[in-house]
Parts: sequence; structure tokens; C-alpha cells
Amino acid sequence: MEGTGITRLCQRNLLPTTNPSLTCRFFSDSVIHHNSFHNYNRNFPKFLVSATMEASFKPEEARVPVALHLPTPPVTKFKIALCQLSVTTDKERNIAHAQQAIEDAADKGTQLILLPEIWNSPYSNDSFPVYAEDIDAGGDASPSTRMLSEVSRSRKITIIGGSIPERSSDKLYNSCCVFGTDGKLLAKHRKIHLFDIDIPGKMTFKESRTLTAGERPTIVDTEVGRIGIGICYDMRFQELAAIYAARGAHLLCYPGAFNMTTGPLHWELLQRARAADCQLYVATCSPARDGGSSYVAWGHSTLVGPFGEVLVTTEHEETTLIAEIDYSVIEQRRTYLPFQKQRRGDLYQLVDVDRLNSTGAK
Repeated sequence: MEGTGITRLCQRNLLPTTNPSLTCRFFSDSVIHHNSFHNYNRNFPKFLVSATMEASFKPEEARVPVALHLPTPPVTKFKIALCQLSVTTDKERNIAHAQQAIEDAADKGTQLILLPEIWNSPYSNDSFPVYAEDIDAGGDASPSTRMLSEVSRSRKITIIGGSIPERSSDKLYNSCCVFGTDGKLLAKHRKIHLFDIDIPGKMTFKESRTLTAGERPTIVDTEVGRIGIGICYDMRFQELAAIYAARGAHLLCYPGAFNMTTGPLHWELLQRARAADCQLYVATCSPARDGGSSYVAWGHSTLVGPFGEVLVTTEHEETTLIAEIDYSVIEQRRTYLPFQKQRRGDLYQLVDVDRLNSTGAK
């Protein structure tokens, strides 16, 4: 029935139902049960019946707290770069290589850069403790984020810094840092959902052997709009994306390193699902594939639009994708398909626990 117009929508809502508790309230405050619809079909405008029924569904209560309106972004159109980098065991080389890729993209007019998951280190539990950096201490204790800060400031660009192993006290995290155009750290997202899977004969990995899970969703206001951050396995959880959408995100960024088992099955599928679920942009960035490493990344960094359409993607080799994001498309798509206003708050709710408990949280 999608896209068939108001008339047919209203006729559908007037059909008898098997649910005897379903009612419809009119301005007269009289209540008409489903079995009385036939008597009133000619006396009331169909659009009025549809509107009042939808109001009784309490769509605004499907999000707790109530979803925020999509904010006006600082820019409507801009270029994003997805830097699908090759990663080696040489940390200094990885940092210098990432810097060169960022600067090359900046030279082409990009305003937002997205790096891959674990771009300064091999992806392995043995490597995480060796390559981990103290991000909070900064400086020499975190040469990777120092570089990101310096280049974001010098090039006046926003950087979603993929992720690196982070050491904090006696714990290790998989962390993504966001730097603004002034070089300041705007946000740090610690991977919330750890990658612990066991597919016999194909893929077994337990991040929880070395890493600690993050405890908060991360959404950040930047010079290129409001961005929700997730890392790889976080993308599988629709609830997190829905929370970001309810907080007014324009774009979701997921640095990730799906593997040769889950990549072909789910990498593009999940990106398109999150974009279509939330009606916003989704960008992912993977490391380039290295067939000789212990963990082989799928690659295929991608940008998806708010209708779930793939706007640009690549294969598994090292490359930088550059594409345009146009935020005006978000409102257009939400007008075409207004399911954000058609949720059933009378039947289900998504609770943003962090925002509910935090004063002024977005």
C-alpha cells in the first residue's frame, strides 16, 4: 500500500478490524468502535478519521524521551572522504600513511574525513596491548591522535578518526576520536558492543579477551552536522542507530573491519538497513584487505543515502572514496515516506537510557 495516496490510506484505516478494542475519537468526543464504521463512513471526512486514528497511536511516545527535531546543519552540502587504508605492523608508517591520505583528500575539497577501524595496528588481540595509546594523556603518549589533531587544525577539516586501541588505566578500549576544524577533540566513542563470535570452521574472534566495552552512545555536533558514531559490531544493533536518529543525527559513521565471512553476508546489508531504518546517511570505512594477515578485512567502504541506496562504494584495495552528502535529501525522503510519524507508541517504546538520565544530553 506504500505510496498509494491519502484516499486509499484512509479507506484502509476504515476497514473492520478483528481487534474489538480499537476505537476512533472524533471532535465531537464520541467514540466509534470498528463495528460502527459502516454507519459513519459517509458522515465524516476520511482524512479526519485517518488523522485521529494516527494520533491515538501516540507516535511521539515511541521514543523516550521524545525524539528531537532534526536540527538545521551548518552546511547543506559537503564532500566526505572514506580512506580505505592498508595497515602494516609498522605503527609509524601507518600514522604517516594515514596523514598523507587525509591531506590528499583535503586537497580535493573534502570537509569530512572517515578513517578505518584499527588503522594504526594489526587487528588482533595480541596487537591491541602493544599498539594501544593513552588518548587522554595525548602528546607522545598518543602519536596517532596527535597527528589527527594537527592535520584537522592545519587543514580546517573534521576528522572521524577511525579507531585505535586505547589504554586507560588498566583497561583497553577500541576507541574512535572526532576532531574539529580547530584541532580540538570533540568526542571519543568507545566501542559499545564487543566483537565476540564463533562460526565453526570460518571465524572465531573474542575482543573481550583484551578489550573492555564502552558505556555510552556518542553523538557529536560538528561543522558538517550532527553525527552518531559506532564502531564495526555496533552497526549490528539497530537500537543504537535509532537512538542517534532520535537525538537528531544527520549522519551515522561506522569505521569497521568486517571479515571474509561476515563481510559478504552483512556489511552492505546492515549499512543500508540502518540508513533506511533511520532515514539518514550512513558512512562506513574499512581497512584495505591484506590476505596475509591473521585477520582479513572485507573492505568495501561505502556511503549510503537516506532511502537505503548505495551512493558510492569500492572493492577491497587501498583507495580513497570521495562523495557528496546533501542533507536536504533527508527531509525530502522523510516527507515521501513519513513512517517516523507513524510509529505505535501505544504498543512499543525505545528508551534512550543515557539521555533520560543525563541533564541536557542530546
